[in-house]
Amino acid sequence: MAAAAAAAPGALAILQARHAHLVAACCARLSPGWRLSGSWTVPRVGPATWARGWTPAAGGAAWRRGYSSEVKTEDELRVRYLEEENRGIVVLGINRAYAKNSLSTNLIKMLSKAVDALKSDKKVRTIIVRSEVPGIFCAGADLKERVKMNSSEVGPFVSKIRAVINEIANLPVPTIAAIDGLALGGGLELALACDIRVAASSAKMGLVETKLAIIPGGGGTQRLPRAIGMSLAKELIFSARVLDGQAAKAVGLISHVLEQNQEGDAAYRKALDLAREFLPQGPVAMRVAKLAINQGMEVDLVTGLAIEEACYAQTIPTKDRLEGLLAFKEKRTPRYKGE
Repeated sequence: MAAAAAAAPGALAILQARHAHLVAACCARLSPGWRLSGSWTVPRVGPATWARGWTPAAGGAAWRRGYSSEVKTEDELRVRYLEEENRGIVVLGINRAYAKNSLSTNLIKMLSKAVDALKSDKKVRTIIVRSEVPGIFCAGADLKERVKMNSSEVGPFVSKIRAVINEIANLPVPTIAAIDGLALGGGLELALACDIRVAASSAKMGLVETKLAIIPGGGGTQRLPRAIGMSLAKELIFSARVLDGQAAKAVGLISHVLEQNQEGDAAYRKALDLAREFLPQGPVAMRVAKLAINQGMEVDLVTGLAIEEACYAQTIPTKDRLEGLLAFKEKRTPRYKGE
């Protein structure tokens, strides 16, 4: 007993040091431009890059209300801030119809640039990743481009894909993948990097790399087991099996499955509904909640609870927390500013 008592202070010091480290880590990882008591760092982005608003590829006039005009159709990646009641939602629209939205060197560069700007933009509250090509989400890596590469070029290119997908996974705000069509290989890995996945029942998805005598290289071997369990993930990767929306929902790969509509954007519309549910919540709380969940899933429960405590501590001194209490007292909708 005496020995245990003597050891206790040392153990306590270790736990306190770990806690301090976790607090510092949580503060550091909120986002590159985030400051608890100061301002947000918002990058300067020219009008050629951002188009304020969203006009669906198909749909009636009611869907066009409140959105700006379309950007140039030749853009392979369209980044749009939505407006009016959807303000705070950003849509990343992949638009490589001639290549089935496959991940080319140019598209990867565009994705990386867009994500780098989004991660420190205070206006961003939720991000939807979707396709603007009917029937296709993303067919994976651009194999026509890949076949022209020599062996020494393949590894670095796949590393770039993996890095960009990781950047998407580490975005500080909620992300939703709207899968309205084919999502194979790197396309499914892109969706797996999002916090939430919704799909049309007619969508097809799978990690099919073993058919090409390679393995998933954009995080699929790690994220798929975390999403659906190790045994089933191994089965799907070993077999290169392709699932439709219903089967994907049954195994937990997606959160919602919808019957496809005439416009071909059922998953996107569901993603938009979900994003609207997120908008009223406190922006800082949303960011630290995502951080707590993501970090906590990688450690044991005791450490995870310490991470939660450290993240919770970041919300205590915020103006938004006081506004939430005041709004509750006054029985009104809170007016959060992300501060």
